[in-house]
Amino acid sequence: MEGQSKKREEIGPEYKWKLEDIYADENSWEEDYKKLEEQIPALEKYKGVLGSSSTQLLQVLEFSHELERKAEKLYVYARMRRDEDNGNSHYQALFDRVQRLSIELGSASAYIVPEIISLAPEKIRAFLDENQDLQLYSRLLDELMRQKEHILSPEEERILAMSADLSLAAKNIFGMLNNADIKFPVIQDEEGKAVELTKGRYGSFMESNERRVRKEAFTALYGSYGKVKNTLAMSLASNVKNDIFYSRVRKYPSALEASLDQDNISPEVYERLVETVHNNMEPMYRYLRLRKKALGLDELHMYDIYAPLVKEFKSKVSYEKSQEMVLKALQPLGDEYLAILRGGLKGGWIDVYENEGKTSGAYSWGCYDSHPYVLMNYDDKLDDVFTLAHEMGHALHSYYSNKNQPYVYSQYSIFVAEVASTVNELLLIDYLLAQSREPREKAYLINHYLEQFRGTVYRQTMFAEFEKKIHEQVEQGQTLTADGLCQSYRELNRLYYGTDTVLDEEIDMEWARIPHFYSAFYVYKYATGFSAAVALKEQILQEGKPAVARYLEFLKSGSSDYPLNLLKKAGVDLTTPEPVEKALHLFARLVAEMEAVLNV
Repeated sequence: MEGQSKKREEIGPEYKWKLEDIYADENSWEEDYKKLEEQIPALEKYKGVLGSSSTQLLQVLEFSHELERKAEKLYVYARMRRDEDNGNSHYQALFDRVQRLSIELGSASAYIVPEIISLAPEKIRAFLDENQDLQLYSRLLDELMRQKEHILSPEEERILAMSADLSLAAKNIFGMLNNADIKFPVIQDEEGKAVELTKGRYGSFMESNERRVRKEAFTALYGSYGKVKNTLAMSLASNVKNDIFYSRVRKYPSALEASLDQDNISPEVYERLVETVHNNMEPMYRYLRLRKKALGLDELHMYDIYAPLVKEFKSKVSYEKSQEMVLKALQPLGDEYLAILRGGLKGGWIDVYENEGKTSGAYSWGCYDSHPYVLMNYDDKLDDVFTLAHEMGHALHSYYSNKNQPYVYSQYSIFVAEVASTVNELLLIDYLLAQSREPREKAYLINHYLEQFRGTVYRQTMFAEFEKKIHEQVEQGQTLTADGLCQSYRELNRLYYGTDTVLDEEIDMEWARIPHFYSAFYVYKYATGFSAAVALKEQILQEGKPAVARYLEFLKSGSSDYPLNLLKKAGVDLTTPEPVEKALHLFARLVAEMEAVLNV
């Protein structure tokens, strides 16, 4: 049947990842599984004796990390086997088994951090001075001591751990309502056919060239959320109260500070992002006026925001061609980077094409004891080339980090997780723009660039500002209601979209469908990460080798230092407004370039 996905066995081996590089066969996996299962109970012997000597402390750290490393390897292999075909019950069972074993390991090692925290800092310092091997863990121990005042007694920590399921209640209730129970009406598509609106189809409808379809989808979606707005307001309010409860129990001044402390980041970084974006609203307003003119509209409504300014440049790009494009685009990163990238493209890192039952979308993953892996569902579109560049950015960040850091510091912070992937995408856009000779292609690429800025810097900062506002309201004793949330959200939309955009009342309900609001103070990292990537990309292109050297050191650093410090060494200081300002100045230049290309 036309359009039907291929079966896994129909895909050529050159387009599949080689999970045999993790485990040669399943028997090897089973052997490691059995070993881990047998080793976990041995953690018990260290309980209560971590303060007795530096040797005991070193042994428990080494042993627990050895078990974590083995569990990670088992977990990654089983999960990626399942992702090849989610309908394969054998791999479902394999993954379920290792998931249960990982939980068992987590439970068995849960005493370690509270017991270390209970030790006097002087004792830990003495242990480090007397034991050369323990010094590998000095940063880990320093970080635990830094957060000591926010760690409770073992019994209190046990009670908090028992409350974990309860703490997820609001998020889980929202998830069930948002993903399972909420129903949307039937609308008419471009051909006049009756089609049931779904969240998946909503994005396509909002990019429709037919305005009637966009408006119908917009009205239908938010009308559906509006019918359950009080329930959704209660679930979000409960989640905010949950954040505040845990921040107060752990003795933080606010929920914001509790969240940022994980990366040792001060609230000023968060607030400066919002302030800097506020000071650079005019380029956003100018872009929206450009949209209005380019689309030939008398009024720009909220349902016109995603309408394509340029119909997708129909350029079919084979996977082989996409590899060539990415390699050429990333030449500024130097020969070493390109050699590793080329090896990954040809060396079984990537699972390229869709097959029946395969996990959708794209990701980069792997474990400390393997090279990175990338899952794709390549479909010969230009967007897929960007996805390849993006995911290989993640992959090489992991490769460099794993090769240059011990296991304990190999995982880089979420704060910097999108930097390397975005640098790759930006270099690819610049390369394609430089090569472009066809006005429609150039307009399409600039529009892609602009939408990245708008969606990642402006929109995510607006979300971050909304999160801060509603948490502060509750911390000050106010009650969050559906009407109050709508009013707050409307005020922010007016600020971010300006007076030239018609604020349709339906947009007041957008807060009700954003899952990220249930993982508070996370989205600002998208905006700071994108801004950092713009700064690094510009330095690489302008300075050449010195900037590349700094950038590669950043990729090699894992979590060996705090994320702000790592970025500062690379040449980006996010404690100042400069990186965000420079990124938004680039956005302004791109708007002007788009005006010239479209002649509006």
